Amino acid sequence: MIEKKYSTVSSQEKVAKIIEWLEAKKATNVVVLDLEGVNSFTDAVVIATAKSVRQAKALADEVSMRAKGENYEHMRVEGKDNAQWVLVDLNDVIVNIFQEDVRDSFNLESLWADAKVLYKSEAE
Repeated sequence: MIEKKYSTVSSQEKVAKIIEWLEAKKATNVVVLDLEGVNSFTDAVVIATAKSVRQAKALADEVSMRAKGENYEHMRVEGKDNAQWVLVDLNDVIVNIFQEDVRDSFNLESLWADAKVLYKSEAE
């Protein structure tokens, strides 16, 4: 994993903030998986659903803007052009924002079925 260049905040603290930011912008079905020890590329993955392309872009923009404001290491954003699946890479936390049908197709949660669920929003 790339060494943190900026913030020394733990991934758990980052995840708590990211959940807050996503839910304030009305993301649904937010799930956080603890991947520490499960893989080598990140400590946690956040998965959220957007109800529209516009909302997916707004959620990605919000996470990016706030992460930079908190001085979290911000690697890149991918998929924002079509916004079916937008990935915000914060190095030790990866945020995935999906359109509902695309999320169902990829079913990322099943890739890490043995990972501990750190957070799951209530069903809408």
